[in-house]
Amino acid sequence: MKKRVVITGFGLVSPLGCDVESVWKRLVEGASGVTRLDDPERSIFRSKVAAQCLDFSPVPYIEIKDVKKIDRFAQFAYVSGIRAVEASGLDFTRENPFRCASIIGCGVGGLGEIERQDDKLANSGPNRVSPFTIPKIMPNAASSHLAIRYGIHGPSYSVSTACASANNAMIDAFKMIRDGEVDVALTGGAEAAVSRLGLAGFAAMRALSERNDEPEKASRPFDADRDGFVIGEGAGVLVFEELEHAKRRGAEILGEFLGYGCTTDASHITQPDSDGVYAGAALDSCLRSACLEPSQIDYINAHGTATALGDVAEVNAIKRAFGNSAKSVSISSTKSAIGHLLGGSGGVEMIFSLLAIRDGVIPPTLNLERPDPQCDLDFTPLYAKEKRVDRIISSSFGFGGHNACVVASRFWE
Repeated sequence: MKKRVVITGFGLVSPLGCDVESVWKRLVEGASGVTRLDDPERSIFRSKVAAQCLDFSPVPYIEIKDVKKIDRFAQFAYVSGIRAVEASGLDFTRENPFRCASIIGCGVGGLGEIERQDDKLANSGPNRVSPFTIPKIMPNAASSHLAIRYGIHGPSYSVSTACASANNAMIDAFKMIRDGEVDVALTGGAEAAVSRLGLAGFAAMRALSERNDEPEKASRPFDADRDGFVIGEGAGVLVFEELEHAKRRGAEILGEFLGYGCTTDASHITQPDSDGVYAGAALDSCLRSACLEPSQIDYINAHGTATALGDVAEVNAIKRAFGNSAKSVSISSTKSAIGHLLGGSGGVEMIFSLLAIRDGVIPPTLNLERPDPQCDLDFTPLYAKEKRVDRIISSSFGFGGHNACVVASRFWE
């Protein structure tokens, strides 16, 4: 018999802050976490805007002596995971450690550390390269540090499917609990790629916004004047539990994970299928796995990166999967406020979607001042709106053609 999977806690690190409630408040009020890059090392590129976690500190969650041993992306996941566990009230000392999992998505791992150690190798020789290099850059460091923290002896690994990484990680966690393999999973995603190499690589592809004089207006999903995405950083980690396990310990249930859909474009390494055929198939599969009709979805947290091709492809995908319901479903892209967290996006966006259910509020798509005529759906422009939300879909479409959509709902007995 398939188990029901619920969410009992979550934590995040984002360009709008690190406290869930204050971040949510700022998001709904229309705040932007995008700023101009003014430091000499990173302001040399055509794109000079990014969404950084400027107020983040790993202390006291990580001792000062250990901070240098853990890359920034893994620090984000570690702090988010601890806060998620605290919020859930879960006590891992009371759990069977072999029935717990840690599955965290990450697109590129310790990119900044790769740069630093490569500089040392080139300028000072191999003896100056840090012995912590490999443990810091490996994408599975995030899941491993959380497993060590909580003594998790069940599955622990990283999922790397570019911008779909966090959604794919949550899907794996869902399947393990649904199928009775584990009772509890820490899952989500993390990324810290606002580095010279990250900026240079995406800038070379002409994928980044160059609206440098108005950084807070640079991320413009579905707007006619969009010119690329804003690279961001951060993490979102959630506690997934088997329903009866959560009920036995009296946990507050924040939502239920209902299903998923995954497909691959298999057409181009970076460009999405412009007609949205395969992304639409992922959305359709997502609905079918949850036994839902399109009309039952109240909100879609869109991938919505503000690239010329990607936004239109996503609109086409929604129209394919939702048919006549495409015009009535509320949609927004929270990347307009926090930038594109790459492999960390799905975790944070699932948290925002659950908060939309809790508070009955659709967060806005900032900077949507002149909608692209091809993007003619309800994208909640500029301002949040009140609406009862019972069921949501959160979509992530990654380089490589990876499409991963997840569906969650309010919890009902």
